[in-house]
Amino acid sequence: MRQIIIGLLFASLWASAAVATKYGIHSADPFILANIRFLLAGGAMLFFSYAIKRESLPKGKEWLHLLLFGLMNTTIYLGCFVISMKSVSAGIGSLSTATSPLFIMMISAVWLKRSLRWYEICGVILGLTGVALATYPLLQDSHATLKGVLILMSGMVSVSIATVYYARVKWTLTRVAINGWQVFLGGLLLLPVTCITSNFSDSHFDLQFWLAVGWLAIPVSIIALQLWFYLVSKDTVKASLWLFLCPVFGFLFSSLLLHEPLSWYTLAGTLLVIGGLYLAQREKFAAHK
Repeated sequence: MRQIIIGLLFASLWASAAVATKYGIHSADPFILANIRFLLAGGAMLFFSYAIKRESLPKGKEWLHLLLFGLMNTTIYLGCFVISMKSVSAGIGSLSTATSPLFIMMISAVWLKRSLRWYEICGVILGLTGVALATYPLLQDSHATLKGVLILMSGMVSVSIATVYYARVKWTLTRVAINGWQVFLGGLLLLPVTCITSNFSDSHFDLQFWLAVGWLAIPVSIIALQLWFYLVSKDTVKASLWLFLCPVFGFLFSSLLLHEPLSWYTLAGTLLVIGGLYLAQREKFAAHK
């Protein structure tokens, strides 16, 4: 039950990123939004870890692990996500998260030598079917460029590799410190790109911008990622199944805040997603009983 609650909370917070990003890029360049978010969120977590908790600094190869993790999980993935939001709808952005479990499943099977059970595979298929059904009307009405979709998919491949990489490394740091360093280092790696390519003259740091940054930094970058790391530490492939719910929450938020329509496809797709999640985790339910 604890993992279910954590998984639902993670999915809802993570899904809200697309809507918040849409609001933020109306005021400022996407990379400026991303960089301020990363440095604020990472700095806050590092302050908590080292100024308040007095934890030990990373040592030796830990710096390399953090740098690679930050590059894949923050610089490339979230950089691709925020730039794609200029030409892809929030619904399509939420849909992209559903592709990550497929990449994670394949990468995990090879890299971690993890054999998949039949019900896990069936759960993935059922979940993807539900996501496709729930997003069908949105795909018909959305206006997205091929370039934007390719950028989104490149980001999903990067975060999938990062997820498996995180599970394989034997971390000695706390989850807060790991998250803080990877977000902060990811922001530093993105900073040169931001300075070279961003349009600072047309950016407006108004209330809408700072509300978007605040939401992306605290509930998404700090809270949601901490929940994600907890789920990944339990099981990489099963953790990825919670990403199926992100489009469902994304549709709800898009409908309420961006006035995107909901339909019976959404309800039917949601039921299939829940069925897929239950099937994929049937072993845990059976063990609990």
